[in-house]
Amino acid sequence: MADTRDDVSRSGVWVRVGAAVVVIYLLVALIVGIYWSMTPDFFSVREGVAAEVDERGGQRQRGAVMTATLINVAETLLDKPGGYLTNDITPPGVWLDNMPSWEYGVVIQVRDASKAMREAFSRSQTQSSEDQDLAMAESRFNFNTGSWIMPATENQYREGIEYTRRYLDRLTGVEDGNAEFYTRADNLRYWLSTVETRLGSLSQRLSASVGQRRLNTDLPTPMGEAEETGSDEVLVETPWTELDNVYYEARGSAWAMIHLLKAAELEFADVLDDKNARVSLGQIVRELEATQQPVMSPMILNGSGFGVLANHSLVMASYLSRANAALIDLRSLLDRG
Repeated sequence: MADTRDDVSRSGVWVRVGAAVVVIYLLVALIVGIYWSMTPDFFSVREGVAAEVDERGGQRQRGAVMTATLINVAETLLDKPGGYLTNDITPPGVWLDNMPSWEYGVVIQVRDASKAMREAFSRSQTQSSEDQDLAMAESRFNFNTGSWIMPATENQYREGIEYTRRYLDRLTGVEDGNAEFYTRADNLRYWLSTVETRLGSLSQRLSASVGQRRLNTDLPTPMGEAEETGSDEVLVETPWTELDNVYYEARGSAWAMIHLLKAAELEFADVLDDKNARVSLGQIVRELEATQQPVMSPMILNGSGFGVLANHSLVMASYLSRANAALIDLRSLLDRG
């Protein structure tokens, strides 16, 4: 009997120890998850250029600021607290969804900037040969965001960073080879047109947090025929489970845009001054910086437009819409002779 009671007592101790370990693990994972969910601060565009060019023994040339900023944005994505979380399959990363949404917003901007670098900034004409390093970089940045092995997404993105750095080294004389960066108004317009469509899409998705009945602008038939069938209106509403995801995606996109637009302001200073457009670009950056204010609520609220509770999505949409309006004005200025 004594042996049986001892066995029961020992098994009870092990159960309590196991339960304590699980509780401690969950508490630690919770604390680490909160820390990992903190979005990175801004970095200095000028200091980023110094780290990528001056410390590597290069000479600052046109294109160095934009390229170095793209590299630093991509590296921040991978090296922030917790690293790249979108493809995590273990706690606490697998529990988090806000930070992966933020990461996706940054990835989209990295892809758009990389595409503009390959197709416009580095080419003198549409018939010019593309830069091979930039072509390889763009393909790496467009890799699946959620692959965790064979190959891991982080490894592909780091290869994209290294190819971009090789272009920067050739551009600044660290390595031998031809590399060009053309700061023309049409090149800047090309990239800004993509930024404009991203901002417009995010604004619409954020505004849909309260649900709206809108005219269906995607109808293939004339409006008169659509009205007869009653299909000219659609209800647009973001599912409540995706509200915070859209919000943090917009926040991540805006964070990356701020750095890239500041870099463009330095690179295209002559063009902006010639078109009297520097103030317009500065206003866009200011509106986007407002999207990075701390969220003083433990969750993203979704109150009705004029309800008691705040609606963080509508506030974010307001800032992005104003930035988009200023961006349209800027592109109009660049279009003029």
